[in-house]
Amino acid sequence: MVSGDIHGRARLLAAYDAKLRTDAETSNAISVECLGLLRLAVFAGGRGFITYQNLNGVKASGIRELVRDALNYYLLRTEIDSVEWKTRAHDVAPGLHESLIGSGFVADESESIMIGDASGLAVDVALPPEVSLRRITDEHNVRAMCAMQHEVFGDPVSVHMADAVLARLASADGLELWIAEADGEIVSAGRLEPVSGTEFAGIWGGATREEWRGRGIYRALTAARARSALSMGKTLLHSDSTEYSRPILERAGLVAVSTTTPYVWNR
Repeated sequence: MVSGDIHGRARLLAAYDAKLRTDAETSNAISVECLGLLRLAVFAGGRGFITYQNLNGVKASGIRELVRDALNYYLLRTEIDSVEWKTRAHDVAPGLHESLIGSGFVADESESIMIGDASGLAVDVALPPEVSLRRITDEHNVRAMCAMQHEVFGDPVSVHMADAVLARLASADGLELWIAEADGEIVSAGRLEPVSGTEFAGIWGGATREEWRGRGIYRALTAARARSALSMGKTLLHSDSTEYSRPILERAGLVAVSTTTPYVWNR
């Protein structure tokens, strides 16, 4: 299990910055262009995404220019409906918050960046007798899973996002979709995303219907994904976790190395 001391966190954060930013975040993008230190990505479903290794040495005036120029890039692409600028609390980026807000971006909820040994999560978890877990690949279940996640997160159900997930499955990039179901209804779901060329895999999209929470289902679904990650040779897991999922991951030995806040612009 990964140590939670200051030095252990520092090592994990360094690994995160080196291996889980830029290329790892945009490997499935339709296109990626560079703007100074920025990576401007376009994903299926009309989604723009902005990331970078760091903004070290860029002054507030330079950051204002980067925000302005990046938004102008997407404004000219009429197929883009929304743009996410992913910030990290440990980055040095003077004036970034003010520049983003001034350009019409809205800060979403901050999440903890969690990293730790996959073996700490790959444990046996007792499920309610009426609940079963399985991996899915067929279109009907993928669309049902995506709709359930949107409902749980309070978002409009998006056909385009389901299309994007199906396209990723067809590309055979290692993405896995896992669900928990009871009486034919999906009650919890999540993704496993191995990061090529690294020892990392990401656990994403964890969502459980409110009436099924507190019964070990999310923990069991996470354990199933951890076992699958280990079978791929991925020894470290990472996730951006809400305050709901963070305690579960912490009990398994994952540690919070920083926080991330997405800023979103909508056309």
